[in-house]
Amino acid sequence: MQYMLLVHWNEPENTAASDERKTESFAAYTAYAEALRQAGALVTSAGLQPSTTSTIVRAPDGRPALWDGPYVESKEQLGGYFVIDVPDLDAAIAWAVRCPGAERYAVEIRPLMVY
Repeated sequence: MQYMLLVHWNEPENTAASDERKTESFAAYTAYAEALRQAGALVTSAGLQPSTTSTIVRAPDGRPALWDGPYVESKEQLGGYFVIDVPDLDAAIAWAVRCPGAERYAVEIRPLMVY
C-alpha cells in the first residue's frame, strides 16, 4: 500500500536557522531518504519551495480564481513529502517516527487513492 508522509515544519524558524543547522537538517533528510531507498520503500520524495511561492486555484462555476499563497495562516507549513510503499499503516507509522520532521514538528500519514 502506498502512503504519503506529509512533513510539516515551521517555515520562518527554518529560514532563520543557522547555516550549520540547515546543513544538519539536510543531512538528516538525505539519510532518511537513503534508508527508505535501501529498504525498498521509497517511491518518491521532494522538499517544497517556501509557501510564499504557492498559488491557490479554485474554480467556482468553472471560472478560475487565483490567490497567492499561503492561503491559511498557520504556525506550520507543508515542507515536503515522501511517498512510500509499505505493507500497512503500522509500517507507515514506523517510518514516520523515523522521519527527521517528527522530532520537532509533525508528519501526517495519508493513504494514497489510485485512480
